[in-house]
Amino acid sequence: MHKAGFVNIVGNPNVGKSTLMNLLVGERISIATFKAQTTRHRIMGILNTDEAQIVFSDTPGVLKPNYKLQEAMLRFSRSALRDADVLLYVTDMIETPEKNMEFIEEVNKMDVPVLVLINKIDLSNQAELTKRVEQLHALLPNAEILPISALAKFNVDMVLKRIMQLLPDSPPYFDKDQLTDKPARFFVTEIIREKILLYYDKEIPYVVESAVELFKETDNSIYISANIFVERESQKGIIIGHEGSALKKVATEARKELEKFFGKKIFIELLVKVNKDWRNSDRKLRMFGYNQKD
Repeated sequence: MHKAGFVNIVGNPNVGKSTLMNLLVGERISIATFKAQTTRHRIMGILNTDEAQIVFSDTPGVLKPNYKLQEAMLRFSRSALRDADVLLYVTDMIETPEKNMEFIEEVNKMDVPVLVLINKIDLSNQAELTKRVEQLHALLPNAEILPISALAKFNVDMVLKRIMQLLPDSPPYFDKDQLTDKPARFFVTEIIREKILLYYDKEIPYVVESAVELFKETDNSIYISANIFVERESQKGIIIGHEGSALKKVATEARKELEKFFGKKIFIELLVKVNKDWRNSDRKLRMFGYNQKD
């Protein structure tokens, strides 16, 4: 009998959710950097085998929203609690287990299997791990707890095996050759944003959004024109850099990543524009795809 289901990955920012999903899917679907709030959208990655289809969903880290963009991100995370067949709650050896108790209480109410994955166990010892397992068992008594290291790829195969056992019998939800529910343009904007996260400091990465204006594909190449939006003129100057040097670096690194992602020659043009207070504008957030309602 064929199995299929939705496996949703939730947890606080920077615990390794995106790294884990990329490992489980076997493709580079989600941005994974060391800065918080890296994932802003709910991203589906699909793993297909002859016997099963697992639809993984990577969500933004759970945080208390300070502006409307973060409110939209929190809605994406909460929606993952509603439609899961299996829930992966990712934590690590660094954060305190009681962080975001309100969200943990919501997880406790779920009537689907919950796997609590303690990531980054390579940063601890056996005594610390044992204590952490006991703490999490007290907080989530109905969940299964599995220690892992996504970076070292330790126990990830065990997680996948357990998911397979828990999946319901079902025909596939998507075509068997499909890797994600997102269009190509979405991954262009995510890769551009990833390079900005890597190359700029302080608040700059968190006031940036990108949008593709032109995506023209031929047999051997793709022509891309994209806009980078910031909230103030001063931020625009930082993104561009002296004589355009910073923006050129972003474009060069994004082009290399996109060529690996699409397997084609990439020609990319980036423009920087000011879109004042876009993070607090419902209309502008809808324009950037943050249009999900509770």
